[in-house]
Amino acid sequence: MINKVFAALAACCCLLFGSGALADQPVDWQRGLQPAATSIMEEIRWFEQYTLWFIVPITLFVLALLIVIVVKFRERANPVPSRTSHNTLIEVIWTIGPVIILLLLAVPSFQLLTKQLAPTGEPELTVKATGYQWYWGYEYQVGEAPVSFDSLLLQDGDRAGLGKEDRATYPRLLAVDNEVVVPVGKHVRLLVTGADVIHAFAMPSFGVKIDAIPGRLNETWFKADREGLFYGQCSELCGKDHAYMPIAIRVVSQEKFDTWLAAAATNVGEANKALMASIDGDKKSVDVAQNAAQ
Repeated sequence: MINKVFAALAACCCLLFGSGALADQPVDWQRGLQPAATSIMEEIRWFEQYTLWFIVPITLFVLALLIVIVVKFRERANPVPSRTSHNTLIEVIWTIGPVIILLLLAVPSFQLLTKQLAPTGEPELTVKATGYQWYWGYEYQVGEAPVSFDSLLLQDGDRAGLGKEDRATYPRLLAVDNEVVVPVGKHVRLLVTGADVIHAFAMPSFGVKIDAIPGRLNETWFKADREGLFYGQCSELCGKDHAYMPIAIRVVSQEKFDTWLAAAATNVGEANKALMASIDGDKKSVDVAQNAAQ
């Protein structure tokens, strides 16, 4: 009995502190936004629900008004049409009403937009993303040996060599050969530009979407609240292979990130394999602990 209690506690600890193996990505028949992984995305999800309190009543009101007008003022019911030119009360209502509604939408909207583009603290890590036709290049501005690499769409023939044969975790058209790796709970400054045409860096779970414009450096930020593998895509039509330009960010613990960064300075591919092996080892530990608890 005591052994089972300790096993259950160990399983809980592994679940709390182990790296997530599942990936945040679109799902079949998805109707809502992806689960939030940052505080900004939490606010975006709230704002979506908030706007529905205006959109739904307005839509129903306009629909009801159309039905009333069609039924009550049809030619058969009103052979002699009304010649009323204006109604002061109605004009005041339909002027003041929309102004109030727009203010109620604009104030939280501008506040959210400001938070998205204005960092709330000093950046703890800076990553530069450059859009190319049709892939992304990344640079880490840390230490004396900066890390840079390209991130291309994962080809089926490369899955075995990269250890990414699990299509649930590394889905078609979203998985890449080299993911961006960042530590959990750290303020990451993201600098975005384009090398040829306009692209857009979009990560739904982070609430990040910003244009990558040649000759211009745009800035945004994020702070991931949980570990895992997160997928996004280029969101600006940039040519024939626009649909094959995914973005993948792997969020890990600070310890794993430091280990990866040191190894990536010499060989990004091997650093990624070592990182995946450590994450898979944590997942196996969690599975073992769960089975022991049962």
